[in-house]
Amino acid sequence: MIAFVQETLLLLPFLFATYLVLEAVEAHAGGALERILERARLIGPLAGAAAGAVPQCGVSAAAASFFAGGVVTVGTLLAVFLSTSDELLPVLLSKQVPVSILVRIVLLKVGAAVAVGFLVDGVCAALRVRRRALHVHDLCEHSHCGCRAHKGILVPALIHTAEIFFFIVLVSGAIELAIHFFGEGCFQSLRLNTPVLGELAAGALALIPNCAVSVAGAELYCSGAMSGGALMASSFTGSGLGLLVLFRTNRSLRENLAILATVYVAGVALGLLTGPLL
Repeated sequence: MIAFVQETLLLLPFLFATYLVLEAVEAHAGGALERILERARLIGPLAGAAAGAVPQCGVSAAAASFFAGGVVTVGTLLAVFLSTSDELLPVLLSKQVPVSILVRIVLLKVGAAVAVGFLVDGVCAALRVRRRALHVHDLCEHSHCGCRAHKGILVPALIHTAEIFFFIVLVSGAIELAIHFFGEGCFQSLRLNTPVLGELAAGALALIPNCAVSVAGAELYCSGAMSGGALMASSFTGSGLGLLVLFRTNRSLRENLAILATVYVAGVALGLLTGPLL
Protein backbone atom coordinates (compact mmCIF):
# COMPACT_ATOMS: atom_id res chain seq x y z
CA MET A 1 0.00 0.00 0.00
CA ILE A 2 2.90 2.36 0.77
CA ALA A 3 4.29 1.73 -2.72
CA PHE A 4 0.88 2.57 -4.19
CA VAL A 5 0.76 5.90 -2.31
CA GLN A 6 4.29 6.80 -3.39
CA GLU A 7 3.61 5.87 -7.03
CA THR A 8 0.40 7.91 -7.07
CA LEU A 9 2.00 10.99 -5.53
CA LEU A 10 4.82 10.84 -8.08
CA LEU A 11 2.17 11.27 -10.77
CA LEU A 12 1.25 14.77 -9.62
CA PRO A 13 4.16 16.67 -11.25
CA PHE A 14 3.66 14.74 -14.51
CA LEU A 15 -0.06 15.49 -14.57
CA PHE A 16 0.37 19.15 -13.74
CA ALA A 17 3.08 19.65 -16.38
CA THR A 18 0.91 17.85 -18.93
CA TYR A 19 -2.15 20.02 -18.37
CA LEU A 20 -0.07 23.16 -18.18
CA VAL A 21 1.23 22.37 -21.68
CA LEU A 22 -2.27 21.53 -22.92
CA GLU A 23 -3.66 24.80 -21.59
CA ALA A 24 -0.79 26.68 -23.24
CA VAL A 25 -1.57 24.94 -26.53
CA GLU A 26 -5.24 25.91 -26.19
CA ALA A 27 -4.34 29.52 -25.38
CA HIS A 28 -2.03 29.79 -28.41
CA ALA A 29 -4.00 27.66 -30.86
CA GLY A 30 -3.26 28.64 -34.42
CA GLY A 31 0.09 30.20 -33.47
CA ALA A 32 3.72 29.17 -33.54
CA LEU A 33 3.30 26.60 -30.76
CA GLU A 34 0.73 24.63 -32.75
CA ARG A 35 2.97 24.65 -35.83
CA ILE A 36 5.90 23.34 -33.78
CA LEU A 37 3.77 20.53 -32.37
CA GLU A 38 2.53 19.65 -35.85
CA ARG A 39 6.10 19.26 -37.12
CA ALA A 40 7.04 17.24 -34.03
CA ARG A 41 4.40 14.65 -34.95
CA LEU A 42 6.70 13.40 -37.72
CA ILE A 43 9.13 11.95 -35.17
CA GLY A 44 6.52 11.36 -32.47
CA PRO A 45 6.86 7.54 -32.19
CA LEU A 46 10.64 7.81 -31.79
CA ALA A 47 10.36 10.42 -29.04
CA GLY A 48 7.45 8.56 -27.46
CA ALA A 49 9.30 5.25 -27.27
CA ALA A 50 12.34 6.94 -25.72
CA ALA A 51 10.19 8.74 -23.14
CA GLY A 52 8.25 5.60 -22.30
CA ALA A 53 11.48 3.75 -21.52
CA VAL A 54 11.88 5.91 -18.40
CA PRO A 55 10.72 3.68 -15.50
CA GLN A 56 7.90 5.98 -14.42
CA CYS A 57 4.22 5.42 -15.28
CA GLY A 58 3.59 9.18 -15.29
CA VAL A 59 4.93 9.31 -18.86
CA SER A 60 2.18 7.04 -20.19
CA ALA A 61 -0.46 9.00 -18.27
CA ALA A 62 0.82 12.23 -19.80
CA ALA A 63 0.85 10.68 -23.29
CA ALA A 64 -2.79 9.62 -22.90
CA SER A 65 -3.83 13.17 -22.04
CA PHE A 66 -1.78 14.58 -24.91
CA PHE A 67 -3.50 12.17 -27.29
CA ALA A 68 -6.93 13.10 -25.96
CA GLY A 69 -6.04 16.74 -26.57
CA GLY A 70 -4.90 16.04 -30.14
CA VAL A 71 -1.25 16.88 -29.46
CA VAL A 72 0.25 13.48 -30.38
CA THR A 73 -0.69 10.81 -32.91
CA VAL A 74 -2.03 7.35 -32.14
CA GLY A 75 1.32 5.91 -33.25
CA THR A 76 3.13 8.04 -30.69
CA LEU A 77 0.69 6.99 -27.98
CA LEU A 78 1.18 3.31 -28.83
CA ALA A 79 4.96 3.76 -28.84
CA VAL A 80 4.80 5.19 -25.31
CA PHE A 81 2.50 2.43 -24.08
CA LEU A 82 4.59 -0.38 -25.55
CA SER A 83 7.92 0.97 -24.28
CA THR A 84 6.62 1.68 -20.76
CA SER A 85 7.81 -0.88 -18.21
CA ASP A 86 6.30 0.50 -14.98
CA GLU A 87 8.12 -1.11 -12.01
CA LEU A 88 9.56 -4.05 -13.96
CA LEU A 89 13.12 -2.80 -14.47
CA PRO A 90 13.73 -1.53 -10.91
CA VAL A 91 12.45 -4.82 -9.46
CA LEU A 92 14.59 -6.91 -11.81
CA LEU A 93 17.57 -4.75 -10.89
CA SER A 94 16.91 -5.31 -7.19
CA LYS A 95 16.83 -9.06 -7.88
CA GLN A 96 20.35 -8.79 -9.30
CA VAL A 97 19.30 -9.79 -12.81
CA PRO A 98 22.32 -9.33 -15.11
CA VAL A 99 22.56 -5.82 -16.53
CA SER A 100 22.95 -7.31 -20.01
CA ILE A 101 19.41 -8.74 -19.78
CA LEU A 102 18.00 -5.41 -18.57
CA VAL A 103 19.67 -3.58 -21.46
CA ARG A 104 18.32 -6.19 -23.87
CA ILE A 105 14.77 -5.72 -22.52
CA VAL A 106 14.96 -1.93 -22.90
CA LEU A 107 16.40 -2.09 -26.43
CA LEU A 108 13.84 -4.65 -27.56
CA LYS A 109 10.97 -2.64 -26.11
CA VAL A 110 12.10 0.69 -27.53
CA GLY A 111 12.92 -0.76 -30.95
CA ALA A 112 9.60 -2.59 -31.21
CA ALA A 113 7.67 0.44 -29.93
CA VAL A 114 9.24 2.71 -32.55
CA ALA A 115 8.45 0.20 -35.32
CA VAL A 116 4.82 -0.25 -34.25
CA GLY A 117 4.32 3.50 -33.77
CA PHE A 118 5.57 4.43 -37.23
CA LEU A 119 3.72 1.48 -38.79
CA VAL A 120 0.40 2.54 -37.28
CA ASP A 121 0.88 6.17 -38.26
CA GLY A 122 1.86 5.03 -41.76
CA VAL A 123 -1.22 2.84 -42.10
CA CYS A 124 -3.43 5.70 -40.89
CA ALA A 125 -1.86 8.00 -43.47
CA ALA A 126 -2.24 5.42 -46.26
CA LEU A 127 -5.91 4.89 -45.36
CA ARG A 128 -6.32 8.65 -45.17
CA VAL A 129 -7.58 8.48 -41.63
CA ARG A 130 -8.25 12.04 -40.57
CA ARG A 131 -5.59 13.31 -38.23
CA ARG A 132 -6.75 14.50 -34.84
CA ALA A 133 -6.89 18.27 -34.61
CA LEU A 134 -5.89 20.11 -31.47
CA HIS A 135 -9.02 20.22 -29.34
CA VAL A 136 -7.98 20.71 -25.73
CA HIS A 137 -11.36 22.26 -24.95
CA ASP A 138 -12.93 18.81 -25.44
CA LEU A 139 -11.20 17.67 -22.26
CA CYS A 140 -13.17 20.30 -20.37
CA GLU A 141 -16.47 19.31 -21.98
CA HIS A 142 -15.81 15.65 -21.26
CA SER A 143 -14.94 16.15 -17.59
CA HIS A 144 -17.40 19.01 -16.88
CA CYS A 145 -14.70 20.64 -14.78
CA GLY A 146 -15.84 24.23 -15.29
CA CYS A 147 -12.27 25.45 -15.69
CA ARG A 148 -13.18 27.63 -18.68
CA ALA A 149 -14.58 30.14 -16.21
CA HIS A 150 -11.03 30.93 -15.07
CA LYS A 151 -8.58 33.13 -16.96
CA GLY A 152 -5.02 32.13 -17.66
CA ILE A 153 -3.59 28.60 -17.77
CA LEU A 154 -2.52 27.96 -14.17
CA VAL A 155 -5.91 27.47 -12.49
CA PRO A 156 -7.38 25.32 -15.32
CA ALA A 157 -4.24 23.14 -15.24
CA LEU A 158 -4.60 22.70 -11.47
CA ILE A 159 -8.29 21.78 -11.83
CA HIS A 160 -7.57 19.14 -14.49
CA THR A 161 -4.67 17.75 -12.45
CA ALA A 162 -6.86 17.38 -9.35
CA GLU A 163 -9.73 15.84 -11.34
CA ILE A 164 -7.56 13.17 -12.99
CA PHE A 165 -5.55 12.55 -9.82
CA PHE A 166 -8.62 11.77 -7.72
CA PHE A 167 -9.98 9.53 -10.48
CA ILE A 168 -6.72 7.57 -10.51
CA VAL A 169 -6.72 7.30 -6.71
CA LEU A 170 -10.26 5.90 -6.67
CA VAL A 171 -9.87 3.35 -9.47
CA SER A 172 -6.27 2.30 -8.89
CA GLY A 173 -6.88 2.22 -5.14
CA ALA A 174 -9.75 -0.22 -5.64
CA ILE A 175 -7.51 -2.42 -7.80
CA GLU A 176 -4.76 -2.25 -5.17
CA LEU A 177 -7.18 -3.43 -2.49
CA ALA A 178 -8.42 -6.28 -4.70
CA ILE A 179 -4.88 -7.49 -5.37
CA HIS A 180 -4.06 -7.20 -1.68
CA PHE A 181 -7.18 -9.18 -0.76
CA PHE A 182 -6.69 -12.01 -3.25
CA GLY A 183 -2.91 -11.95 -3.00
CA GLU A 184 -0.25 -11.73 -5.70
CA GLY A 185 0.24 -15.48 -5.28
CA CYS A 186 -2.87 -16.09 -7.39
CA PHE A 187 -0.77 -15.22 -10.46
CA GLN A 188 1.30 -18.36 -9.92
CA SER A 189 -1.64 -20.61 -10.82
CA LEU A 190 -1.85 -19.22 -14.36
CA ARG A 191 1.03 -21.30 -15.76
CA LEU A 192 2.85 -18.31 -17.14
CA ASN A 193 5.75 -20.48 -18.30
CA THR A 194 3.54 -22.39 -20.75
CA PRO A 195 4.31 -21.51 -24.41
CA VAL A 196 1.75 -19.20 -26.06
CA LEU A 197 -0.79 -19.54 -23.24
CA GLY A 198 1.71 -17.92 -20.91
CA GLU A 199 2.12 -14.93 -23.21
CA LEU A 200 -1.64 -14.58 -23.67
CA ALA A 201 -2.31 -14.67 -19.93
CA ALA A 202 0.61 -12.43 -18.97
CA GLY A 203 -0.33 -9.86 -21.61
CA ALA A 204 -3.90 -9.73 -20.31
CA LEU A 205 -2.83 -9.43 -16.66
CA ALA A 206 -0.46 -6.57 -17.42
CA LEU A 207 -3.36 -4.49 -18.76
CA ILE A 208 -4.45 -4.04 -15.14
CA PRO A 209 -3.33 -0.47 -14.30
CA ASN A 210 -1.38 -1.21 -11.14
CA CYS A 211 2.34 -1.55 -10.44
CA ALA A 212 1.71 -4.67 -8.33
CA VAL A 213 1.21 -6.65 -11.56
CA SER A 214 4.62 -5.73 -12.97
CA VAL A 215 6.24 -6.38 -9.58
CA ALA A 216 4.61 -9.83 -9.46
CA GLY A 217 5.75 -10.51 -13.01
CA ALA A 218 9.35 -9.71 -12.17
CA GLU A 219 9.18 -11.92 -9.08
CA LEU A 220 7.69 -14.83 -11.04
CA TYR A 221 10.30 -14.52 -13.81
CA CYS A 222 13.17 -14.55 -11.33
CA SER A 223 11.71 -17.63 -9.60
CA GLY A 224 11.31 -19.47 -12.91
CA ALA A 225 7.49 -19.43 -12.83
CA MET A 226 7.26 -17.11 -15.85
CA SER A 227 8.93 -17.58 -19.22
CA GLY A 228 10.91 -14.90 -21.01
CA GLY A 229 8.16 -14.57 -23.60
CA ALA A 230 5.50 -14.04 -20.94
CA LEU A 231 7.70 -11.48 -19.22
CA MET A 232 8.14 -9.54 -22.46
CA ALA A 233 4.43 -9.77 -23.30
CA SER A 234 3.49 -8.37 -19.90
CA SER A 235 6.15 -5.70 -20.28
CA PHE A 236 4.78 -4.60 -23.66
CA THR A 237 1.14 -4.49 -22.58
CA GLY A 238 1.80 -3.06 -19.12
CA SER A 239 1.45 0.65 -19.83
CA GLY A 240 1.15 1.77 -16.22
CA LEU A 241 -1.76 4.15 -15.70
CA GLY A 242 -1.82 5.22 -19.33
CA LEU A 243 -4.87 3.22 -20.38
CA LEU A 244 -6.75 4.30 -17.27
CA VAL A 245 -6.15 7.98 -18.07
CA LEU A 246 -6.97 7.37 -21.74
CA PHE A 247 -10.43 6.00 -20.94
CA ARG A 248 -11.05 8.93 -18.60
CA THR A 249 -9.89 11.75 -20.88
CA ASN A 250 -10.64 10.57 -24.43
CA ARG A 251 -14.35 10.74 -25.22
CA SER A 252 -14.34 8.12 -28.03
CA LEU A 253 -14.95 4.72 -26.43
CA ARG A 254 -14.55 2.99 -29.78
CA GLU A 255 -11.15 4.59 -30.26
CA ASN A 256 -10.08 3.66 -26.74
CA LEU A 257 -11.11 0.03 -27.21
CA ALA A 258 -9.23 -0.13 -30.52
CA ILE A 259 -6.08 1.18 -28.82
CA LEU A 260 -6.51 -1.30 -25.97
CA ALA A 261 -6.89 -4.18 -28.44
CA THR A 262 -3.85 -3.04 -30.43
CA VAL A 263 -1.71 -2.84 -27.31
CA TYR A 264 -2.74 -6.35 -26.29
CA VAL A 265 -2.34 -8.01 -29.69
CA ALA A 266 0.94 -6.26 -30.43
CA GLY A 267 2.25 -6.94 -26.93
CA VAL A 268 1.50 -10.67 -27.06
CA ALA A 269 2.93 -11.00 -30.58
CA LEU A 270 6.07 -9.09 -29.61
CA GLY A 271 6.40 -11.19 -26.47
CA LEU A 272 6.36 -14.37 -28.55
CA LEU A 273 8.98 -12.90 -30.91
CA THR A 274 11.34 -11.36 -28.37
CA GLY A 275 11.05 -13.86 -25.50
CA PRO A 276 13.66 -16.29 -26.94
CA LEU A 277 16.13 -13.37 -27.12
CA LEU A 278 16.32 -12.93 -23.33
